[in-house]
Formats: sequence, structure tokens, C-alpha cells
Amino acid sequence: MSPTGSTHTIEPRYSRTWLLVAATRPDTFDRLAASKADEVVLDVEDAVDPTRKDSARADVVEWLRGGGRAWVRINDRESSHWQADVDQLRGVPGLKGVMLAKAESGRQVEDTYTALGSELPVLALVESALGIEDARDIATARGAFRLAFGSGDYRRDTGASADDIAMAYPRSRLVTASRIGGLPGPIDGPTVGGSLPTLRENSHMAVSLGLMGKLCLDAEQAPVINEVMSPTGTDFSWALGVLRDFEDSGGVVRDGSDLPRIGRARRIKELAEAFAVAPA
Repeated sequence: MSPTGSTHTIEPRYSRTWLLVAATRPDTFDRLAASKADEVVLDVEDAVDPTRKDSARADVVEWLRGGGRAWVRINDRESSHWQADVDQLRGVPGLKGVMLAKAESGRQVEDTYTALGSELPVLALVESALGIEDARDIATARGAFRLAFGSGDYRRDTGASADDIAMAYPRSRLVTASRIGGLPGPIDGPTVGGSLPTLRENSHMAVSLGLMGKLCLDAEQAPVINEVMSPTGTDFSWALGVLRDFEDSGGVVRDGSDLPRIGRARRIKELAEAFAVAPA
């Protein structure tokens, strides 16, 4: 199998859409790698029955060695499958990094980072009450790259509903921990189902809380997520105007609202340039 390349590339620290792809479907790898998703994550964890772990992992390694490039969601550190995952993925060309399932401590992240040669980024998928409460430890661990929210498993663990108010606390914990750890904004859990208006609403809510990406299970969701999680051309024009006025003033701060506004303008400019957004 030889993957078809995609020109749609975003630096992973800015990536908005993280598409989970079952490792049992190698026939879809090429097509989905060329989708509008910023990142593809080949899933050898929840998407694979325990009896098929070895064959699914072998298909992933074969595709990566054949020229494919993707992340891989591996089994959690306490799983009996974790060791085989890191052993067989270590040194494989095309592996961009790993998503560590069910991360609950910084030690688990550091073990994974070390086992993979202390070179590949580890995206910690936080899916439990313990993981949320220890999010700062996870975010500050050696090798931690970004945090992601396993919202479905979190709800199962805690009994919480999917309502925005119930999900605000764990999402905000991940945002705060990411800031303390010096990481990019975290990645929200997936919106399950085919309703694009619901997906749009969920993505707006995530952005409002400070999250910068979203897991998804369907490539058709990528354009909506990418749109909502990017600055608009109007936003970019506003940011450029604010920064221009600040420069024209000789960098003089006039009142207490200046620095927050300038900080926001700089952030919008950074993201607009990362996503190739043109000013309106």
C-alpha cells in the first residue's frame, strides 16, 4: 500500500481536527490521510478487539513503513498491550507521535516517551476522574505534547451527562493544566452522530473554554471543526489593526485594556497565519 499524499498540512501544535481511524481498516488509511483532517490517528486501542491487536498493529506498522504518516493511539500504560505497542512502534518511520489512552499520571507519559526513544511527542488522552484531577502532573511530564479529553469514558467513569455545564469542569481543568505545562490548548472529545449543527455548537463551546482542537470519528466533520476553530478573515483584520495601532503609538500602553487586547490580537495573528487565513 502506498499512501496518497495530502497538501493539507498544519503543525501538530496548532492542529484542530484529530481523526480517529480504526487500525482494523487498513484499506481506509490512504483515503483518510488525504482528508481535510489536520491529523490522522490510527487507533489500536478501543477500536480493536483484543484478539486482533497484533494483526492491527502489524498493519499500522506496514503502512507507516510504506510511506504513510500518522499518529497512533496506543493502549494505556497499565494494559497488557502497552509494551508490544511501544516495542513495535519504536523507530518506525512515518510515526508522528502517539496518543496515550487513559492517561492518569505523569509517570505513564514519561514511561511512554522513554520507551519510544525519548524523541516522539506523547499526546495524553485523559479519560477518567483521576486523570482530570491529575491533569497538571500529566501536562508537566517529560514528553507531554498536548492533552486530549476522552469525554465518553469520562462520562462513563463519573456518571456525568453530556450537557455543557457538566462537561465545563473537566474541559477547563485540561485548559488550565495545559497552560501551566506550557502546552498548546487541549483537544476536545468527539461529537458522536451526524448532526453538523450540533457539531458546530459543540466546537464553538470548546473554543469558548480555551480548547484548540477536537477528536472526530468521521472525516466529514473535519471542515466544520476546522472552520469553527480558526480565526475568521474579519478576526484577522481586527488583529492586524490593533497591532498596527500599537506599533504606530510607539508601543505605549494607554490603559489596562491594552495588554489583554494586544495579547489576543497576537494570538489571532499567529493562528490565522498557521491556518493560511486571509484578512477580510
